[in-house]
Order: sequence, then C-alpha cells, then structure tokens
Amino acid sequence: MDVTRTAFGSWNGGRFMHFGQALDEDRWIGSIRRAWQAGIRTFVTADVYGLGEADKLLGKALKQFPRDSYSLVGSVGHDFYATRRDGAKGYPRFTDPALRGVAEYPGYVRMAVDRSLERLGVERFDLLLLHNPDSIGYGSDAVWESLRGVRDEGLTERLGVAPGPANGFTLDVIQCFDRFHEVIDWAMLILSPLEPWPGSLALPAAARYDIGVMTRVVDHGGIFHDDVRPGHRFGPSDHRSFRPPGWVEAGHARLEQMRPIMDRHQLTALQFACAWNLQQQAVRCVVPTLIQEVSDGSKAIEAKVDELAQVSEVRFDESELRQIRSIGDNTGCMMLKGAHPTHEGDPEPDRWRVSADLAAAGERWNVDPSRDLLFRHP
Repeated sequence: MDVTRTAFGSWNGGRFMHFGQALDEDRWIGSIRRAWQAGIRTFVTADVYGLGEADKLLGKALKQFPRDSYSLVGSVGHDFYATRRDGAKGYPRFTDPALRGVAEYPGYVRMAVDRSLERLGVERFDLLLLHNPDSIGYGSDAVWESLRGVRDEGLTERLGVAPGPANGFTLDVIQCFDRFHEVIDWAMLILSPLEPWPGSLALPAAARYDIGVMTRVVDHGGIFHDDVRPGHRFGPSDHRSFRPPGWVEAGHARLEQMRPIMDRHQLTALQFACAWNLQQQAVRCVVPTLIQEVSDGSKAIEAKVDELAQVSEVRFDESELRQIRSIGDNTGCMMLKGAHPTHEGDPEPDRWRVSADLAAAGERWNVDPSRDLLFRHP
C-alpha cells in the first residue's frame, strides 16, 4: 500500500518528543486506533524515537487491523545501538566515520531494519526513509546501495529520505534527488503556509523525478491547531520554547489574515494548512504534529485526529494562492541546516560547506545559496 494523503506520526502525543502533554500509553494507542478508524491509513515511525519504544507501541496499536489496510513508514539513520546520546545533538548517524567504514553500511542498515520490524511485529515496511542523514548520507553511493539492498530483499516496497531534524538541507536534498532518483520514491520535508521557505525550493526537483513529498510541521508548531495563541505557555522541555520570542504572536497575526480564505471554504485552520500543502507541486501527503497542549482549554488530540481525517480536496484559486504566499512568506527567517554558504571548516553532524557539486546542483535548479539560503532577519 502506498502512502496516503493523510498520515499519523509516532512523534504525536508528546510521548517521545517531549512537547505538549506526554500521553499515557492507553491514550497514545487510542489516538492511533482512532486515526485508523477515522480513515487515516498511513503511519510513520522512526527507530530512534524512545529508542525503539515508539515502534513497539505503534505495532501494538495497529496489531488489531489487517496489515494490508494501512501503509507503514519506517525510518532508520541514528545509531543508538552502540553509542550514547550527545546531548542536544542526539545520537550520531550510522555513517559517522568514527563508528564504521563504508563496507559496514549494509550490515548496519539490515540490522536496524530487522530490529525495527521485529519491534513493530510485521515483516515489511511499505516505505523506508533514511532519517536525518548527515553530509555522507545524502551523497554516498554506498548508503543508497545499502538501502536498495533491503528493498530488494523485500523488507520494504519503497525508499525515501527524511531530512532534519531542523529545517534546511535544501541543496543536499536536491542533489540527492538528482543522483538517486531511480531509487527514491518519497521525501519528507517541512512545509506550511507560514513556512514555505526553504522546503518549496526542492519541490520542482521532486516533481521532475516523480518523487512524492510528505510534509511535516504542517501545523507550524501548533499555530494551525488554533490552540497555540498569544501568551501561550510551553512546558519546560518543549523544543518550541527555544524559538525566537514573539513567534507565536507573529504567526497568529498572519493566521488571522488568512482566516477569510479558511471561512470561505469552510475549513478549520488545520484543514486549510493541509489543503494548501496538498496543492503544492509533488506534495501527496500531509503529516502534521498532533499533540495535547499543556494549557487549559486546549483542543483535545482526538479532535485534531478527526480534523486531519476530514481534510477535503478543496483547491484554492490563483488569487487565493498568491494571497496566502504573500502573507506567509518567511524567506530568510532562520539559519538553515545542511550545506550552507556561511559554513567554514570541517563538517558538523547537521551543517557543512557548499561543495562544488552542491553548488552545481543549485545552479541546475535555480537555487543560489547566497541569494536563497541566507538568514536575513536577525
């Protein structure tokens, strides 16, 4: 089964990513089952979430449903099996030269996929994503041959790439599409009406190679759930509290400018954001973050699941699309990760210099690093 228009991610519910309320096990599993019953039929997990716990709980939740009734998306890339977490940097990627050489990539990938499937209690993925790759992961023939190997063995039907965890990686994704499009079926990118940059820069290449795009953070940190409003208080470990001061107020003000378009089409804010995403070239799936906020009076996660399940096939006209893009333009609003024109020195786990090959990929797709990837609003 291929990926469907709406998807539920195992990071939802705050249980593994430490934002919003951390749902207890019964309610977390209940939200998964509610999603399936409401018609959401794609479920996304990553082996590193909870160090395998997300896999186990997702498998437990889905066990009661026929395997051919949903699409299962797995993600591997962080080596938490033989390493320790490096603080906020997380676990290293399996391609870190300090961990293993190129010849050991196939063995690691096969082991990680086998372990994830075992925890889920299934025999195969419908889609397997390379999760948060470093500079080696995007461009290494050996990495993609290793992924091709598990596909050819029947452990997954399709392959893809999921950049992150922060935003950026534009040139890396584009070059990855150029080089490995014959094996890449899907990519997961950050995109929303309030955050079209930089994700939209990679969409033309995805469309050219018929690579499906699933978009995350569609809700823009909760703004499009309509329960993150000015004055909202986040929990002490909530990653959104590290965003620049005023981002909630600014996002809410722009959402209100878009409200007349939502009302015209009788859409909730979340449904509006999803519909806008699904009208962008190459985007075929939306996977927003669904959490229970800690504030009083916040919308129940169950209501958010129901809203996502009811995303319609509304299409905005050209005038509306121009208006949305004008209101939501965020170009240059942050320092991006991945290949970046300001980086000097050795590669870091999530930032490196723009090589000649990456610059050439940008030129092929009209992406100028010095024009299109710089932070312009300090």
